[in-house]
Amino acid sequence: MYKSLLQLYQKDLTISQKDELLCLKYFEAIKISKNTILEDENTIPKYLYFVVDGFVRLYHTNSKGEEVTTHINCPPGFITSYFHFINRTKSNDTLACITDCQLLRISKTNLDTLNQESQSFKDFSIQVFQQSLAYNEKRSQELATLTAEERYIKLIEKQPEVLQFVPIQYIASFLGMNPKSLSRIRKQLSK
Repeated sequence: MYKSLLQLYQKDLTISQKDELLCLKYFEAIKISKNTILEDENTIPKYLYFVVDGFVRLYHTNSKGEEVTTHINCPPGFITSYFHFINRTKSNDTLACITDCQLLRISKTNLDTLNQESQSFKDFSIQVFQQSLAYNEKRSQELATLTAEERYIKLIEKQPEVLQFVPIQYIASFLGMNPKSLSRIRKQLSK
């Protein structure tokens, strides 16, 4: 399970055998069943997760009691409620497995220790958090500037596997629309 994490890590950085061993030491491999809550709302996120296989979503409940999906993670990649994980504050987000998942997880304490013990992993951590910030900024811009149809087309171009494994209501919420609107868009595009 560690292979995809190490491949991502080595993509832009040189890592030593010591760095690899530190990753194996501090990241815990887990298998989680579909529909399992990893982190619940109104709690401090315990872990940063690396999705090896499967799909995970981050969502919150709005004032109308509706679930609003803010992130769907496609493997391989990291996911958590980043701001709250880093700052050790309660999050209003819930993190849940959409499918059966293979994950690696690391606590904040272990992440801090790993970053102290490995300059290479510290550089990698900085890259991951910078990419997360850039992703969130880009996503906000797209929600504000693209039409619903454009957002859907962009999703199927960049992450077509989401359509196979993620329920339509989560995709619709992630794209900022209701499931009926998404069904209508899909029907129009299939013509």
